[in-house]
Amino acid sequence: MIYIFFIIWLAIGACAFLARTRKMVHILCAIYMAVHTVFAALIAFGGYKTTSGQFFTFDEAGTLFYILLAIVSTFVLIHSQEYLKDDTIGNYRKYFALLMLLITSITGVYFANNIAVTWILLETTTLCSAGIIYHRHSEQTLEATWKYLFVCSTGIAIAYLGILLLCAAASNSALGYDELQQLIINGNPLYLKAAFLLILTGYSCKMEIFPLYTIGVDANFAAPAPASALISTGLVNAGFLAIFRIYRLFVHTAVFEWVQNVMIIIGLMSLVVGALFLRRTNNYKRFLSYSTVENMGIVAIGLGVGGIGVWAAMFHVVCHTLIKSSLFLQIAVVRQIYNGYRINRIGDYININKVGAIALLGGMVVVLAFPPSPLFISELMILSQTIASSSWIILAVIVLLLCIVIYSICQRIIKLCYQPNQDELHLSNINRRLSYSALTLLMAAIALGLWQPEPLKQIINQIVTF
Repeated sequence: MIYIFFIIWLAIGACAFLARTRKMVHILCAIYMAVHTVFAALIAFGGYKTTSGQFFTFDEAGTLFYILLAIVSTFVLIHSQEYLKDDTIGNYRKYFALLMLLITSITGVYFANNIAVTWILLETTTLCSAGIIYHRHSEQTLEATWKYLFVCSTGIAIAYLGILLLCAAASNSALGYDELQQLIINGNPLYLKAAFLLILTGYSCKMEIFPLYTIGVDANFAAPAPASALISTGLVNAGFLAIFRIYRLFVHTAVFEWVQNVMIIIGLMSLVVGALFLRRTNNYKRFLSYSTVENMGIVAIGLGVGGIGVWAAMFHVVCHTLIKSSLFLQIAVVRQIYNGYRINRIGDYININKVGAIALLGGMVVVLAFPPSPLFISELMILSQTIASSSWIILAVIVLLLCIVIYSICQRIIKLCYQPNQDELHLSNINRRLSYSALTLLMAAIALGLWQPEPLKQIINQIVTF
Protein backbone atom coordinates (compact mmCIF):
# COMPACT_ATOMS: atom_id res chain seq x y z
CA MET A 1 0.00 0.00 0.00
CA ILE A 2 2.65 2.53 1.02
CA TYR A 3 4.56 2.23 -2.25
CA ILE A 4 1.48 3.32 -4.19
CA PHE A 5 1.23 6.44 -2.06
CA PHE A 6 4.96 7.12 -2.39
CA ILE A 7 4.56 7.02 -6.17
CA ILE A 8 1.56 9.39 -6.01
CA TRP A 9 3.37 11.84 -3.72
CA LEU A 10 6.49 11.80 -5.88
CA ALA A 11 4.39 12.30 -9.01
CA ILE A 12 2.64 15.31 -7.49
CA GLY A 13 6.01 16.75 -6.47
CA ALA A 14 7.32 16.23 -10.00
CA CYS A 15 4.26 17.98 -11.44
CA ALA A 16 4.90 20.92 -9.11
CA PHE A 17 8.38 21.30 -10.65
CA LEU A 18 6.68 21.77 -14.02
CA ALA A 19 3.72 23.93 -12.95
CA ARG A 20 3.35 27.13 -14.97
CA THR A 21 1.15 29.17 -12.64
CA ARG A 22 0.82 29.75 -8.91
CA LYS A 23 -2.77 28.53 -9.06
CA MET A 24 -1.59 25.20 -10.42
CA VAL A 25 0.96 24.95 -7.59
CA HIS A 26 -1.81 25.62 -5.06
CA ILE A 27 -4.03 22.96 -6.62
CA LEU A 28 -1.18 20.44 -6.46
CA CYS A 29 -0.58 21.30 -2.80
CA ALA A 30 -4.25 20.70 -2.04
CA ILE A 31 -4.20 17.37 -3.89
CA TYR A 32 -0.99 16.40 -2.10
CA MET A 33 -2.45 16.97 1.37
CA ALA A 34 -5.72 15.30 0.34
CA VAL A 35 -3.76 12.17 -0.54
CA HIS A 36 -2.08 12.35 2.87
CA THR A 37 -5.53 12.56 4.45
CA VAL A 38 -6.61 9.43 2.58
CA PHE A 39 -3.41 7.67 3.64
CA ALA A 40 -3.98 8.58 7.29
CA ALA A 41 -7.58 7.33 7.08
CA LEU A 42 -6.44 4.00 5.63
CA ILE A 43 -3.95 3.58 8.46
CA ALA A 44 -6.58 4.42 11.08
CA PHE A 45 -9.23 2.12 9.59
CA GLY A 46 -7.40 -1.10 8.89
CA GLY A 47 -3.69 -0.41 8.39
CA TYR A 48 -2.69 0.38 11.97
CA LYS A 49 0.00 -1.98 13.34
CA THR A 50 0.36 -3.73 9.99
CA THR A 51 3.42 -4.02 7.73
CA SER A 52 3.39 -2.73 4.17
CA GLY A 53 5.96 -3.45 1.48
CA GLN A 54 8.17 -5.43 3.91
CA PHE A 55 10.18 -2.37 4.99
CA PHE A 56 7.43 -0.19 6.50
CA THR A 57 5.27 -0.79 9.58
CA PHE A 58 2.47 1.49 10.76
CA ASP A 59 3.40 1.29 14.44
CA GLU A 60 2.39 3.59 17.30
CA ALA A 61 5.40 5.91 17.14
CA GLY A 62 5.32 6.35 13.38
CA THR A 63 1.56 6.94 13.34
CA LEU A 64 1.69 9.54 16.13
CA PHE A 65 4.43 11.56 14.49
CA TYR A 66 2.85 11.20 11.06
CA ILE A 67 -0.37 12.79 12.34
CA LEU A 68 1.66 15.68 13.71
CA LEU A 69 3.56 15.96 10.42
CA ALA A 70 0.32 16.13 8.43
CA ILE A 71 -1.04 18.89 10.68
CA VAL A 72 2.13 21.00 10.61
CA SER A 73 2.64 20.46 6.86
CA THR A 74 -0.83 21.79 6.10
CA PHE A 75 -0.07 25.01 7.96
CA VAL A 76 3.40 25.28 6.38
CA LEU A 77 2.04 24.94 2.85
CA ILE A 78 -0.67 27.54 3.46
CA HIS A 79 1.68 30.06 5.10
CA SER A 80 4.33 29.52 2.43
CA GLN A 81 1.91 30.67 -0.28
CA GLU A 82 1.63 34.08 1.36
CA TYR A 83 5.26 34.26 2.47
CA LEU A 84 6.60 33.67 -1.06
CA LYS A 85 3.95 35.65 -2.96
CA ASP A 86 6.59 37.97 -4.46
CA ASP A 87 8.87 35.18 -5.72
CA THR A 88 9.25 34.30 -9.37
CA ILE A 89 7.21 31.35 -10.59
CA GLY A 90 10.42 29.34 -11.07
CA ASN A 91 11.49 29.68 -7.44
CA TYR A 92 7.92 29.34 -6.24
CA ARG A 93 7.22 25.99 -7.88
CA LYS A 94 10.64 24.58 -7.02
CA TYR A 95 10.17 25.46 -3.34
CA PHE A 96 6.80 23.71 -3.09
CA ALA A 97 8.01 20.69 -5.04
CA LEU A 98 10.98 20.26 -2.69
CA LEU A 99 8.71 20.79 0.31
CA MET A 100 6.46 17.95 -0.87
CA LEU A 101 9.44 15.68 -1.45
CA LEU A 102 10.78 16.50 2.02
CA ILE A 103 7.44 15.66 3.64
CA THR A 104 7.36 12.39 1.71
CA SER A 105 10.89 11.46 2.86
CA ILE A 106 10.06 12.28 6.48
CA THR A 107 6.94 10.09 6.23
CA GLY A 108 9.14 7.21 5.08
CA VAL A 109 11.48 7.69 8.05
CA TYR A 110 8.56 7.56 10.48
CA PHE A 111 7.31 4.20 9.23
CA ALA A 112 10.59 2.46 8.27
CA ASN A 113 11.05 -0.80 10.22
CA ASN A 114 14.53 -1.42 8.86
CA ILE A 115 17.67 0.36 10.06
CA ALA A 116 19.10 0.62 6.53
CA VAL A 117 15.88 2.06 5.08
CA THR A 118 15.80 4.66 7.86
CA TRP A 119 19.37 5.61 7.01
CA ILE A 120 18.63 5.96 3.28
CA LEU A 121 15.53 8.10 3.83
CA LEU A 122 17.31 10.39 6.30
CA GLU A 123 19.93 11.06 3.63
CA THR A 124 17.08 11.80 1.21
CA THR A 125 15.79 14.46 3.59
CA THR A 126 19.24 16.09 3.38
CA LEU A 127 18.96 16.53 -0.38
CA CYS A 128 15.42 17.90 -0.23
CA SER A 129 16.26 20.28 2.63
CA ALA A 130 19.35 21.57 0.85
CA GLY A 131 17.28 22.81 -2.10
CA ILE A 132 14.91 24.61 0.28
CA ILE A 133 17.78 26.18 2.22
CA TYR A 134 19.22 27.63 -1.01
CA HIS A 135 15.87 29.14 -1.98
CA ARG A 136 17.04 32.79 -1.75
CA HIS A 137 20.14 32.18 -3.92
CA SER A 138 22.30 34.52 -1.82
CA GLU A 139 25.87 34.06 -0.63
CA GLN A 140 24.60 33.30 2.89
CA THR A 141 22.18 30.64 1.71
CA LEU A 142 24.79 29.13 -0.61
CA GLU A 143 27.23 28.83 2.29
CA ALA A 144 24.53 27.37 4.55
CA THR A 145 23.53 24.87 1.85
CA TRP A 146 27.05 23.55 1.33
CA LYS A 147 27.58 23.34 5.08
CA TYR A 148 24.33 21.46 5.44
CA LEU A 149 25.18 19.00 2.68
CA PHE A 150 28.69 18.41 3.99
CA VAL A 151 27.90 18.08 7.69
CA CYS A 152 24.72 16.04 7.23
CA SER A 153 26.40 13.72 4.73
CA THR A 154 29.32 13.31 7.12
CA GLY A 155 26.92 12.62 9.97
CA ILE A 156 25.01 10.07 7.93
CA ALA A 157 28.32 8.41 6.97
CA ILE A 158 29.29 8.23 10.66
CA ALA A 159 25.91 6.67 11.42
CA TYR A 160 26.54 4.14 8.64
CA LEU A 161 29.72 2.99 10.41
CA GLY A 162 27.65 2.54 13.56
CA ILE A 163 25.09 0.49 11.65
CA LEU A 164 27.88 -1.75 10.33
CA LEU A 165 29.15 -2.34 13.86
CA LEU A 166 25.64 -3.02 15.10
CA CYS A 167 25.13 -5.56 12.33
CA ALA A 168 28.48 -7.15 13.23
CA ALA A 169 27.29 -7.48 16.83
CA ALA A 170 24.15 -9.16 15.43
CA SER A 171 26.28 -11.49 13.27
CA ASN A 172 25.00 -9.70 10.13
CA SER A 173 21.77 -11.69 10.38
CA ALA A 174 19.14 -8.96 9.97
CA LEU A 175 18.51 -5.24 9.54
CA GLY A 176 14.93 -5.07 10.85
CA TYR A 177 14.53 -3.37 14.24
CA ASP A 178 12.59 -6.26 15.81
CA GLU A 179 15.14 -8.85 14.70
CA LEU A 180 18.09 -6.69 15.73
CA GLN A 181 16.69 -6.22 19.22
CA GLN A 182 16.80 -9.98 19.77
CA LEU A 183 20.15 -10.55 18.07
CA ILE A 184 22.20 -7.93 19.94
CA ILE A 185 21.16 -8.96 23.46
CA ASN A 186 24.34 -10.99 23.84
CA GLY A 187 26.40 -8.91 21.41
CA ASN A 188 29.96 -7.76 22.02
CA PRO A 189 29.70 -4.81 24.50
CA LEU A 190 32.53 -2.92 22.78
CA TYR A 191 30.82 -3.20 19.39
CA LEU A 192 27.50 -2.14 20.91
CA LYS A 193 28.95 0.91 22.66
CA ALA A 194 30.85 2.06 19.59
CA ALA A 195 27.80 1.50 17.38
CA PHE A 196 25.53 3.55 19.62
CA LEU A 197 28.01 6.43 19.86
CA LEU A 198 28.48 6.55 16.10
CA ILE A 199 24.77 6.39 15.29
CA LEU A 200 23.89 8.96 17.94
CA THR A 201 26.59 11.31 16.67
CA GLY A 202 25.54 10.87 13.06
CA TYR A 203 21.82 11.35 13.61
CA SER A 204 22.36 14.30 15.98
CA CYS A 205 22.47 16.55 12.89
CA LYS A 206 18.80 15.69 12.29
CA MET A 207 17.59 15.78 15.88
CA GLU A 208 19.52 19.03 16.43
CA ILE A 209 21.36 17.94 19.55
CA PHE A 210 25.04 17.98 20.52
CA PRO A 211 27.47 17.52 18.77
CA LEU A 212 26.17 18.24 15.22
CA TYR A 213 23.44 20.69 16.26
CA THR A 214 25.02 23.68 14.46
CA ILE A 215 23.96 22.61 11.01
CA GLY A 216 20.29 22.58 11.99
CA VAL A 217 20.63 26.13 13.32
CA ASP A 218 22.22 27.28 10.06
CA ALA A 219 19.53 25.51 8.03
CA ASN A 220 16.69 27.17 9.92
CA PHE A 221 18.41 30.55 9.57
CA ALA A 222 18.80 30.29 5.79
CA ALA A 223 15.52 28.58 4.84
CA PRO A 224 12.24 30.52 4.44
CA ALA A 225 10.56 30.75 7.85
CA PRO A 226 7.57 28.47 7.03
CA ALA A 227 9.99 25.78 5.86
CA SER A 228 11.96 26.28 9.09
CA ALA A 229 8.75 25.39 10.93
CA LEU A 230 8.83 22.01 9.20
CA ILE A 231 12.59 21.46 9.52
CA SER A 232 12.58 22.33 13.23
CA THR A 233 9.67 19.99 13.98
CA GLY A 234 8.93 17.30 11.38
CA LEU A 235 12.57 16.73 10.43
CA VAL A 236 13.78 16.99 14.02
CA ASN A 237 11.15 14.42 14.97
CA ALA A 238 12.50 12.12 12.24
CA GLY A 239 15.95 12.39 13.80
CA PHE A 240 14.51 11.80 17.26
CA LEU A 241 12.55 8.74 16.14
CA ALA A 242 15.62 7.30 14.38
CA ILE A 243 17.63 7.69 17.60
CA PHE A 244 14.75 6.45 19.76
CA ARG A 245 14.47 3.23 17.76
CA ILE A 246 18.19 2.63 18.28
CA TYR A 247 17.83 3.47 21.99
CA ARG A 248 15.02 0.93 22.25
CA LEU A 249 17.21 -1.78 20.71
CA PHE A 250 19.59 -1.56 23.66
CA VAL A 251 17.01 -1.87 26.45
CA HIS A 252 17.75 -5.55 27.18
CA THR A 253 21.49 -5.43 26.55
CA ALA A 254 24.23 -5.31 29.16
CA VAL A 255 25.25 -1.79 28.06
CA PHE A 256 21.85 -0.10 28.47
CA GLU A 257 22.85 1.74 31.64
CA TRP A 258 25.88 3.08 29.77
CA VAL A 259 23.57 4.15 26.92
CA GLN A 260 21.40 6.08 29.38
CA ASN A 261 24.46 7.85 30.80
CA VAL A 262 25.50 8.86 27.29
CA MET A 263 22.03 10.28 26.64
CA ILE A 264 22.23 12.33 29.84
CA ILE A 265 25.62 13.75 28.87
CA ILE A 266 24.45 14.58 25.35
CA GLY A 267 21.28 16.13 26.76
CA LEU A 268 23.18 18.29 29.23
CA MET A 269 25.62 19.45 26.55
CA SER A 270 22.69 20.36 24.28
CA LEU A 271 21.08 22.24 27.15
CA VAL A 272 24.33 24.12 27.76
CA VAL A 273 24.59 25.07 24.10
CA GLY A 274 20.97 26.20 23.95
CA ALA A 275 21.20 28.24 27.15
CA LEU A 276 24.43 30.02 26.20
CA PHE A 277 23.65 30.77 22.55
CA LEU A 278 20.14 32.00 23.28
CA ARG A 279 21.94 34.94 24.91
CA ARG A 280 24.45 35.51 22.13
CA THR A 281 22.48 35.36 18.89
CA ASN A 282 21.10 38.52 17.27
CA ASN A 283 18.65 36.81 14.93
CA TYR A 284 15.18 35.61 15.86
CA LYS A 285 15.28 32.53 13.61
CA ARG A 286 18.59 31.39 15.11
CA PHE A 287 17.08 32.21 18.48
CA LEU A 288 14.18 29.80 17.90
CA SER A 289 16.61 27.19 16.54
CA TYR A 290 18.70 27.27 19.72
CA SER A 291 15.44 26.88 21.64
CA THR A 292 14.94 23.66 19.66
CA VAL A 293 18.43 22.48 20.66
CA GLU A 294 17.59 23.21 24.30
CA ASN A 295 14.27 21.36 24.13
CA MET A 296 15.77 18.34 22.40
CA GLY A 297 18.44 18.33 25.11
CA ILE A 298 15.67 17.99 27.69
CA VAL A 299 14.23 15.12 25.65
CA ALA A 300 17.62 13.36 25.61
CA ILE A 301 17.89 13.77 29.38
CA GLY A 302 14.42 12.24 29.75
CA LEU A 303 15.56 9.17 27.81
CA GLY A 304 18.70 9.06 29.93
CA VAL A 305 17.06 9.15 33.34
CA GLY A 306 14.58 6.45 32.28
CA GLY A 307 11.39 5.55 34.14
CA ILE A 308 8.66 8.15 33.68
CA GLY A 309 11.30 10.30 32.00
CA VAL A 310 10.91 8.27 28.80
CA TRP A 311 7.15 8.90 28.72
CA ALA A 312 7.80 12.57 29.45
CA ALA A 313 10.37 12.78 26.64
CA MET A 314 7.89 11.42 24.11
CA PHE A 315 5.15 13.77 25.31
CA HIS A 316 7.63 16.67 25.23
CA VAL A 317 8.46 16.02 21.57
CA VAL A 318 4.76 15.87 20.64
CA CYS A 319 3.97 19.19 22.31
CA HIS A 320 7.17 20.86 21.12
CA THR A 321 6.09 20.12 17.55
CA LEU A 322 2.94 22.22 17.92
CA ILE A 323 4.62 25.01 19.88
CA LYS A 324 7.74 25.48 17.77
CA SER A 325 5.90 25.29 14.45
CA SER A 326 3.54 28.00 15.74
CA LEU A 327 6.45 30.24 16.76
CA PHE A 328 8.28 29.86 13.44
CA LEU A 329 5.10 30.68 11.54
CA GLN A 330 4.60 33.77 13.72
CA ILE A 331 8.18 34.84 13.01
CA ALA A 332 7.41 34.49 9.29
CA VAL A 333 4.76 37.19 9.76
CA VAL A 334 7.30 39.34 11.62
CA ARG A 335 9.71 39.05 8.72
CA GLN A 336 7.10 40.29 6.25
CA ILE A 337 6.58 43.44 8.33
CA TYR A 338 10.20 44.29 9.22
CA ASN A 339 11.95 42.52 6.34
CA GLY A 340 14.47 41.09 8.81
CA TYR A 341 15.04 39.24 12.08
CA ARG A 342 17.60 41.45 13.87
CA ILE A 343 16.90 41.36 17.59
CA ASN A 344 18.64 44.63 18.43
CA ARG A 345 16.73 46.66 15.78
CA ILE A 346 13.13 45.52 15.43
CA GLY A 347 10.49 46.25 18.06
CA ASP A 348 7.14 47.82 18.97
CA TYR A 349 5.40 44.75 17.58
CA ILE A 350 2.57 45.03 20.12
CA ASN A 351 1.38 48.24 18.40
CA ILE A 352 1.98 47.00 14.86
CA ASN A 353 0.39 43.54 15.00
CA LYS A 354 -1.33 43.03 18.34
CA VAL A 355 -2.55 39.53 17.50
CA GLY A 356 0.91 38.36 16.48
CA ALA A 357 2.52 39.97 19.52
CA ILE A 358 0.07 38.32 21.91
CA ALA A 359 0.70 35.00 20.16
CA LEU A 360 4.47 35.42 20.60
CA LEU A 361 4.09 36.38 24.27
CA GLY A 362 1.83 33.35 24.76
CA GLY A 363 4.36 31.22 22.90
CA MET A 364 7.06 32.52 25.22
CA VAL A 365 5.11 31.37 28.26
CA VAL A 366 4.37 27.97 26.74
CA VAL A 367 7.86 27.20 25.37
CA LEU A 368 9.31 28.09 28.79
CA ALA A 369 7.11 25.41 30.36
CA PHE A 370 5.05 27.71 32.56
CA PRO A 371 1.52 26.43 33.31
CA PRO A 372 -0.70 25.78 31.41
CA SER A 373 2.06 24.69 29.06
CA PRO A 374 2.19 20.94 28.34
CA LEU A 375 5.99 21.21 28.60
CA PHE A 376 5.49 21.96 32.31
CA ILE A 377 4.12 18.45 32.71
CA SER A 378 6.95 16.76 30.79
CA GLU A 379 9.75 18.76 32.40
CA LEU A 380 8.28 18.22 35.87
CA MET A 381 8.18 14.47 35.24
CA ILE A 382 11.80 14.45 34.04
CA LEU A 383 12.91 16.44 37.10
CA SER A 384 10.91 14.09 39.35
CA GLN A 385 12.63 11.06 37.84
CA THR A 386 16.00 12.78 38.27
CA ILE A 387 15.22 13.32 41.96
CA ALA A 388 14.05 9.71 42.30
CA SER A 389 17.40 8.61 40.87
CA SER A 390 19.21 10.81 43.46
CA SER A 391 21.06 12.55 40.62
CA TRP A 392 21.39 15.81 42.51
CA ILE A 393 24.25 17.26 40.48
CA ILE A 394 22.36 16.66 37.24
CA LEU A 395 19.26 18.23 38.78
CA ALA A 396 21.22 21.33 39.87
CA VAL A 397 22.77 21.76 36.41
CA ILE A 398 19.39 21.40 34.67
CA VAL A 399 17.72 23.96 36.96
CA LEU A 400 20.58 26.44 36.55
CA LEU A 401 20.54 26.16 32.76
CA LEU A 402 16.75 26.42 32.61
CA CYS A 403 16.96 29.68 34.60
CA ILE A 404 19.33 31.08 31.96
CA VAL A 405 16.96 29.93 29.22
CA ILE A 406 13.98 31.57 30.93
CA TYR A 407 15.80 34.89 31.26
CA SER A 408 17.07 34.85 27.67
CA ILE A 409 13.77 33.99 26.00
CA CYS A 410 11.76 36.43 28.10
CA GLN A 411 14.18 39.26 27.36
CA ARG A 412 14.22 38.66 23.59
CA ILE A 413 10.48 38.23 23.07
CA ILE A 414 9.64 41.24 25.26
CA LYS A 415 12.17 43.28 23.25
CA LEU A 416 10.40 42.42 20.02
CA CYS A 417 7.05 43.47 21.42
CA TYR A 418 7.99 46.60 23.36
CA GLN A 419 11.40 48.08 22.49
CA PRO A 420 11.43 51.07 20.08
CA ASN A 421 11.67 49.98 16.47
CA GLN A 422 14.75 51.02 14.47
CA ASP A 423 14.08 49.10 11.27
CA GLU A 424 12.14 49.81 8.09
CA LEU A 425 8.46 48.88 8.25
CA HIS A 426 6.28 47.34 5.53
CA LEU A 427 2.86 47.80 7.10
CA SER A 428 1.04 46.92 3.89
CA ASN A 429 2.32 43.34 4.28
CA ILE A 430 0.54 42.72 7.58
CA ASN A 431 -1.68 39.66 7.28
CA ARG A 432 -3.30 39.08 10.65
CA ARG A 433 -5.09 35.99 9.35
CA LEU A 434 -1.73 34.22 9.31
CA SER A 435 -1.14 35.24 12.93
CA TYR A 436 -4.52 33.80 13.90
CA SER A 437 -3.77 30.67 11.90
CA ALA A 438 -0.43 30.03 13.61
CA LEU A 439 -2.05 30.77 16.97
CA THR A 440 -4.33 27.74 16.57
CA LEU A 441 -1.29 25.42 16.83
CA LEU A 442 -0.27 27.12 20.07
CA MET A 443 -3.82 26.83 21.43
CA ALA A 444 -3.78 23.11 20.60
CA ALA A 445 -0.58 22.74 22.64
CA ILE A 446 -2.12 24.62 25.57
CA ALA A 447 -5.15 22.33 25.36
CA LEU A 448 -2.80 19.35 25.77
CA GLY A 449 -1.37 21.04 28.86
CA LEU A 450 -4.84 21.25 30.40
CA TRP A 451 -6.14 17.88 29.23
CA GLN A 452 -4.37 14.88 27.73
CA PRO A 453 -6.79 12.75 25.68
CA GLU A 454 -6.89 9.12 26.70
CA PRO A 455 -5.95 7.85 23.19
CA LEU A 456 -2.79 10.02 23.27
CA LYS A 457 -1.79 8.71 26.70
CA GLN A 458 -2.40 5.14 25.59
CA ILE A 459 -0.39 5.46 22.40
CA ILE A 460 2.56 6.99 24.30
CA ASN A 461 2.29 4.21 26.88
CA GLN A 462 2.53 1.66 24.08
CA ILE A 463 5.52 3.42 22.52
CA VAL A 464 7.53 3.53 25.74
CA THR A 465 6.66 -0.01 26.85
CA PHE A 466 9.73 -2.02 25.91
